[in-house]
Amino acid sequence: MILTTTNSIEGHPIIDYLGIVSGVSMNYQKGAMTFNMKKFYSALSDEVKVLKEQAFQELKQHASELKANAVVGISVDVEISTSGSITASVTGTAVKVQV
Repeated sequence: MILTTTNSIEGHPIIDYLGIVSGVSMNYQKGAMTFNMKKFYSALSDEVKVLKEQAFQELKQHASELKANAVVGISVDVEISTSGSITASVTGTAVKVQV
């Protein structure tokens, strides 16, 4: 499956627009407390990577259910709240492209 932030895919004309798809992943656990800020930011970065990948997998699953072979116009949003929870959201348009 082709995933892109652009609205078109060079060399692959869009045949059909199938709908908006999204994937969301959340972590309600508070991050590990440490006095070492380097370790704290490293752990935070690792958690964001995991949640973002989970959100992308959900997006791809929803696109596959629509029989799409690509998702265009993808946007990624990561929110880290003051309570320590992290939310990763990925949204795009599921399309069928000529391969």
